[in-house]
Amino acid sequence: MPGLRPTYPLRTERLDLRPHRMDDLDDLYAFHSRPEVVRYTPWPVRDREQTRKALEAKLTQDALTEPGQWLVLAIELRETGTVIGEVLLNWASETDRQGEIGYALHTDYQGKGFASEAAREVLRLGFDELGLHRICAILDDRNTASALLLERLGMRREGHLIECTFFKGEWANEYIYALRAGEWRSNRA
Repeated sequence: MPGLRPTYPLRTERLDLRPHRMDDLDDLYAFHSRPEVVRYTPWPVRDREQTRKALEAKLTQDALTEPGQWLVLAIELRETGTVIGEVLLNWASETDRQGEIGYALHTDYQGKGFASEAAREVLRLGFDELGLHRICAILDDRNTASALLLERLGMRREGHLIECTFFKGEWANEYIYALRAGEWRSNRA
């Protein structure tokens, strides 16, 4: 597998998915600072300086050149040019052709299909361009909205792990969802 260097922006019906830029700081801070957005993400509520540092790290995450790397893309609402979230793809294994997807979206834009639109495009990248066999998503089992989104994308729940991680000061349960390339292609046909 040669890796993945997409041509940007990746355009969906309403969104442009693209690498982050430093001028995304205000938009990124607008949702990284919200407890309800980061409740189930691996990062804490961030102040502006913490968001700036996180953004600097994201600036180079625009390609996958070796397993273990994350592709981190801004979800830009084309109509306004506002970054409303981010979507991620991890190249977990070259040998087993495995990946993982993740996303976070500003609360003002949730429930409007934007996260599924962005995630669907990243699944396409993983399966059709990177050549992955299987893409999973790992989430806190209390994150009902995310579980429903994954199911709408055609992913199935493969596992329920009980108190498997110490997350934000408490033991948490996780769901594992996954989709295989053949299922992805069948669902699209």
